[in-house]
Amino acid sequence: MKILDIRAMRGPNLWSIRRPKLIQMRIDLEEMEEKPTNKIPGFRDRLEKLLPTLYDHRCSEGVAGGFFMRVDEGTWMGHVIEHVALELQTLAGMDTGFGRTRGTGKHGEYFVVFDYMEESVGMQAARSAFQLVQDVIDDKEVDLEPIVQQLREIREETRLGPSTGCIVDEAAKRGIPYIRLNKHSLVQLGHGVKQQRIRATIAGTTSCIGVDIAGDKEDTKNLLEAASIPVPSGRIIRDEEDLKAAIDKIGYPCVLKPISGNHGKGATTNITTWGQALKALEAAQVYGRTIICEKFITGFDFRILVINHKFICAALRTPASVIGDGKNTIQWLLDETNKDPRRGYGHEKVLTQIKVDGFTEKMLEDKGYTLDTIPSDGELVLLKPTANLSTGGTSTDVT
Repeated sequence: MKILDIRAMRGPNLWSIRRPKLIQMRIDLEEMEEKPTNKIPGFRDRLEKLLPTLYDHRCSEGVAGGFFMRVDEGTWMGHVIEHVALELQTLAGMDTGFGRTRGTGKHGEYFVVFDYMEESVGMQAARSAFQLVQDVIDDKEVDLEPIVQQLREIREETRLGPSTGCIVDEAAKRGIPYIRLNKHSLVQLGHGVKQQRIRATIAGTTSCIGVDIAGDKEDTKNLLEAASIPVPSGRIIRDEEDLKAAIDKIGYPCVLKPISGNHGKGATTNITTWGQALKALEAAQVYGRTIICEKFITGFDFRILVINHKFICAALRTPASVIGDGKNTIQWLLDETNKDPRRGYGHEKVLTQIKVDGFTEKMLEDKGYTLDTIPSDGELVLLKPTANLSTGGTSTDVT
């Protein structure tokens, strides 16, 4: 058997209008299409020994033990996986009970549909149920407790906290639709002009939620993408294995930066090799464990000020740089640039002095330059990968 696809339903769907939270798994039974449960010696006994609580599943028989009656008569593995997925969630503390298994129209291919309380738990329950049933077929030893414990842990990582959960439950009782906007406590209540957003117990009637979202690159990107605003493709990573998977998916060139960083700290752009990626990961992890890997996109860096939902002004930000004169070295040009009276240490003045660091050396190296190189007249030489004022960048009013 093999899994072809797993999807989560989050609203009225093909299978149910009243049950919006459903997992749909498409599987191919392969050779098991010719082997219903009553043709596999010992299958029922092994399954009942492993999951005796399946006796409570009435199935289409309408009585306790109904599911095992179907197993004795002979039912197909898609149906068994459906019931196991429901029972695994129930054992993990999430009472679920709706399920359907229907053929797709292709030989041996089925839709296995069941409800969930927490989406990520439902997705894992689908995979775990599939593997568990395969192991029972193969008469392999199965340790149930780690499987159930994994679902409990996923539930605790993703479920709404007590305060947010109470608000959402009350909204549901009043017929107010809700949508989780991230994996944490950001929730939208209602639709259209009447919608309100909450984050835990903070309402969208204050600017606090907006400030918090802007400080989280993943949340910001996801909300912009949901509003059909183009954003670079990317994913969250925490280690080298995640980094490898992200680059395999996104490709080069890419960008690595801390998910909640600022001032360009720990950010590396235009990564084109695995060696650069490893160094970038190490640099980003200095400022946080959770890193975002995105596709590198060239263009201009603008900051836009909006007050009371109205555009006020815009600034074009340029990374720290020097312009060649055909006579002097980059180091000399840099020293002259830092003599600008508007530049000072840190944020003591409107501009910041440009310091030579690893990023500067890498950018010069990529161009085949050193600090002793003499750039041609009028040539713009970038010294930093990001346009932050704190690293020596400049800002130009383009309103």
